[in-house]
Amino acid sequence: MNGADALITTLADNGVTACFANPGTSEMQFVSALDREPRMRSVLCLFEGVATGAADGWGRMTGTPACTLLHLGAGYANGGANLHNARRAATPVVNVIGDHATYHRQYDAPLNSDIAGWAAPNSLWVKSADTPDSVGPMAAEAVRASFGAPGGCASLILPADSAWSETTVKGPVLERPVRVKALSGVVEATAARIRAAKKPVILMGGSTCLDAGVRQAGRLAAAGVRVLTDTFVARLARGAGRFAPDKMMYFGEMALADLEGVDLMVLVETVEPAAFFAYPDRPSLLVPEGCAVTSLCGREADGPAALQALADALGAPESPPVEGLELPGMPGGVFNPYSIGASIARHMPENAIVSDDAVTAGLPVFQSTRTARPHDWLMLTGGAIGQGIPVAIGAAVACPDRKVLSLNGDGAAMYTVQGLWTIAREQLDVTTVVFANHAYRILNIEMGRTGAGNPGPAASKLLDLGNPRIDWVSLAGGLGLPAERVSTPEAFDEAFERAMNQTGPRFIEAAL
Repeated sequence: MNGADALITTLADNGVTACFANPGTSEMQFVSALDREPRMRSVLCLFEGVATGAADGWGRMTGTPACTLLHLGAGYANGGANLHNARRAATPVVNVIGDHATYHRQYDAPLNSDIAGWAAPNSLWVKSADTPDSVGPMAAEAVRASFGAPGGCASLILPADSAWSETTVKGPVLERPVRVKALSGVVEATAARIRAAKKPVILMGGSTCLDAGVRQAGRLAAAGVRVLTDTFVARLARGAGRFAPDKMMYFGEMALADLEGVDLMVLVETVEPAAFFAYPDRPSLLVPEGCAVTSLCGREADGPAALQALADALGAPESPPVEGLELPGMPGGVFNPYSIGASIARHMPENAIVSDDAVTAGLPVFQSTRTARPHDWLMLTGGAIGQGIPVAIGAAVACPDRKVLSLNGDGAAMYTVQGLWTIAREQLDVTTVVFANHAYRILNIEMGRTGAGNPGPAASKLLDLGNPRIDWVSLAGGLGLPAERVSTPEAFDEAFERAMNQTGPRFIEAAL
């Protein structure tokens, strides 16, 4: 057994059974060791941002880490944006980052870099296994660290000589951290403050947005307390048979208008809401003037259990109202995200998974599917576009019995378009939709909001994607996907219905 064997065996022993990889020379021992560990599924990604986003998707759906295999510091840097999103989603991920042999570092070869320094901002834990006997124990430690408080990235740096050298040391199987319970005194005090408030609101995030937490949120809503989720959460259980909480609005002034009169904000697995960006003469903190803020529990706690305890303390009904199944009719008229949302609501099967990176087109589809069949919605938690395709890959590998839908703005999709090749290669049951409006439309909106004025000729060039127009059908087809372009509500409805009624990859360009 060499260090690479010890690493992969230890990862598999600790429940890490998927590896999303973009390897290089320093990782060849790891690649070879994959042939000797049948429990580990390896998935090749043609760009590190696809690998890291896929690991995020796997973790969101399983609650356990996948590992990435990245080539030195430059490879980690390429994957950094989607690790930022994973950190904001509190997704457990174990990054294995290859490095030069320990004795080679001193020569400052071209790919030499400060890997630990690059990994630190997005990692709860960063260590380098500089001896072969340290690899296995550190791998076990990395898995446990990824569950953190409440979860996140752990980055293990693997020097080439630690990987190829012999060892007899395999890492242990370590217990995972257990989420803490909200203190009964805090629950009772929070219930008392809610009773005394004129217009209380609960703002929740994290695991409270999964099925168990959403059910308890519905009980609280039935007791007269308004419930909101964070604007973007890692995973939201929604659709018919479930309570549908509102969500914090994206634009700050709209959020504050929506919260007007709120005198108590209770935080559950989240923090005080802030605007995504600063704007001239507009507030950064999205808490109404005169509103008190209290925390029922933090992100390290069992939020669904805390909501249940609060609902019990308030005498909330055990069986609150839920959304009924209401599917729209055949869309017609103008072809836009609302008509597309209607088709998605009509045909999306039960237990589908939606990976949403649709930017300006996303909210209409989200609103249209509120009463669709039960499904999970995965959101852009960190705001770094380019996760829609990769997260769908990870979700599909994790849940091969569920239909996965990837919604993407055309600008966002180009960040990680290489992921289409992985979908084709692995024959994943993913339908990818690209909203092709040939512009960074969100930036046109933000140009005015920041007070930068109307874009002139030079500025417009930086916001336009139409010269030349991206031929999405040719691009997707060249990467191995069956692809089609549609430009009417009726054509999209037919194309989407076909995709939902078959298994395997499909690509639809919605030409808006």
